[in-house]
Amino acid sequence: MQFSTDLGIIGISNDVIATVASDTASGCFGVKGLADASTIDGIVRILKGETRKKGVKVRCLDDGSVALQIRIIVLNGVNIQAACRSIIKEVKYTVSQRTGITVGSVEVLVDAVKA
Repeated sequence: MQFSTDLGIIGISNDVIATVASDTASGCFGVKGLADASTIDGIVRILKGETRKKGVKVRCLDDGSVALQIRIIVLNGVNIQAACRSIIKEVKYTVSQRTGITVGSVEVLVDAVKA
């Protein structure tokens, strides 16, 4: 994603946006971790460290904003709707504040519930 300023052109890669989103989401209440987006064998894996950003898909929209899809694993006993609302709010705010890019939408997919 690139945008122009008075001083020149600024480019922010999708990996940077995914890292900011994954760090924010993993710190939200009720989140056990981010999930691997490629669950071909049906086993959901918790992503840790640098691989966390694989749980986030970033899509650039025509209006200059981004759409995010975040796959998570929630803790058992947590209100899933409340956790997802919190993630959406926090991720939208944090990505916008840190990057200056408007977040058009955040989709949260709950892949598993674990203790």
